[in-house]
Amino acid sequence: MIELRPFKSLGGANHGWLDAHHHFSFSDYHDPARTNWGRLRVWNDDTIAPKTGFPTHPHRDMEIVTYVRTGAITHQDSLGNTGRTEAGDVQVMSAGTGIRHSEHNLEDVPTTVFQIWIMPDRRGEEPGWGARPFPKDDRAGRFVTLASGRAGDDDALPINADARVLGATVKAGDTLTYATEPGRHAYMVPATGRVQIGDVEAQARDGIAITGLDTITVTAIEDTELVLVDAA
Repeated sequence: MIELRPFKSLGGANHGWLDAHHHFSFSDYHDPARTNWGRLRVWNDDTIAPKTGFPTHPHRDMEIVTYVRTGAITHQDSLGNTGRTEAGDVQVMSAGTGIRHSEHNLEDVPTTVFQIWIMPDRRGEEPGWGARPFPKDDRAGRFVTLASGRAGDDDALPINADARVLGATVKAGDTLTYATEPGRHAYMVPATGRVQIGDVEAQARDGIAITGLDTITVTAIEDTELVLVDAA
């Protein structure tokens, strides 16, 4: 099954400082057909105005992956972690037993992010935070695992969930493949560009929900930057 979820069909709200679009039910947006995709619970497409951000607030028992598309995000949390994550890079926060954090755009330009929440395998784990640069040249023409809780993904940022977050860049006319397994749920969003998967064509920021395939084959119609979640 390949289901296209066009960007214009997403829920969301514009708060002035934050223009948020929700692939799944979140906050005041609720769609019973879009509550989760396997363990993938949230995929928010956020634009954060300069010199603004999310004030300190709590989380628990959720794996939160932030993929920075443009600009940069500055993180601070109750564990004493601080960090600035730039475009193309990734940060991961395991909320576990509880953590308080803030996320601010301290830049002079808007910051755009994909914020991805994945339900953990176990509740009550130790909270933590980490960030890592992933140069786009390293993922040119192939998927690179950015964050993962699966065995063998030692180079990725660790999360406490049976899931992977992957990134790729692909030139127009080129094709990428990704092998899946029975019972898993894949969700893909082109951050930029345009792609074809089977009979489905997706524009930038559209969601593509995929299940029941042995191999996902993606052909770029335009130069494209892709983010993919593979979850139980």
